[in-house]
Amino acid sequence: MEEKHVHIVSFDIPFPANYGGVIDVYHKILALRAEGVSVHLHAYEYGRARSAELQKVCESVNYYRRDVSRKFLFTKEPYIVASRASDELVNNLAADSWPVIYEGLHCTYHLNDKRLRNKKKIVRAHNVEHDYYSGLAKAEPKLFKKYYFLNEAGKLKRYETQLRHADLVIAITPGDAVHFRKFHKNVITIPAFHTYDKIEIREGIGKYAIYHGNLSVPENVQAASYLISRVFNDLSVQLVITGNKPTRELKTLAAQYPNIDLKPNPSSNKISGLIRNAHINILPTFQSTGIKLKLLASLFGGRHCIVNSQMVDSTGLESQCIIADSDQEMKDQVVRMMDVPFDEAGILDRRNVLLSGFSNTLNAQRMVKELF
Repeated sequence: MEEKHVHIVSFDIPFPANYGGVIDVYHKILALRAEGVSVHLHAYEYGRARSAELQKVCESVNYYRRDVSRKFLFTKEPYIVASRASDELVNNLAADSWPVIYEGLHCTYHLNDKRLRNKKKIVRAHNVEHDYYSGLAKAEPKLFKKYYFLNEAGKLKRYETQLRHADLVIAITPGDAVHFRKFHKNVITIPAFHTYDKIEIREGIGKYAIYHGNLSVPENVQAASYLISRVFNDLSVQLVITGNKPTRELKTLAAQYPNIDLKPNPSSNKISGLIRNAHINILPTFQSTGIKLKLLASLFGGRHCIVNSQMVDSTGLESQCIIADSDQEMKDQVVRMMDVPFDEAGILDRRNVLLSGFSNTLNAQRMVKELF
């Protein structure tokens, strides 16, 4: 059997796999490896430490320094792209005929480089990036950062036309795929790779609702603050909010309400336990971009899941969630669902949906067919 090799160019060091984008990259590596593919990882470093774990799961690992100086704020290319230019990377990729997966627009500075013209080039689109950055701008209270996000969103929207130089674009949701077909005729959808290989939902009733996410990210702070001040502000139901590095403002707000329990900086095992024991996972978002891995975490491990439309828009997961879009609808659904046990039939239905469309194994097999 002919050996299969692939280059993966990652926007960041993908281990530890502890935030959205790198979770997809790391578990993609594991899933491709399980299918007999040797992965040659190329990762940009700009804060996270090099990982011995990656040497165990990849055939080779190369690191490239990301230049995060402010000079790239003034280039026509988006900052997230221009700051990842690397001739060393191009030379390494050009040394063989193996296909390349570029993780996000971030890594595509050299997509049209003549030295790579004979290689199969695939862009894994994690988001419609200009929509994502526009959403960050709306949630960002600091003026300079807000301007940066808006400026970057404009550049990213113009830069998307560079996708025409790829052989294939792999979108993360069907809705994103519709968008990318404006620029490329060859677009498919493969959902996010993730931590979960089995359904671990408990039957019965839990005692609290939970919101989880990185609590230093403005979008998540906005969602948590909304739940505290607009949904659970006059309910007797306990809401657990958990995640890394909660802001001082969020801590102050949570302390004003006796039914809000803020649990900062939990371990991965602690978060999994809190999700599994909760009765309701409640996950509003104000950005309908990509797929939120926190949603998959809640569906693989938690009972009822209440979301707004933006959280599940074009994800294929609508049937597994209770959708509520106004403050009052969320309040009503929380009160109603706290008395509804999660039963065996619900677990079976969840399993059928998740393991057919969101199986790492099946999605890796689809990716292998496209690569080779």
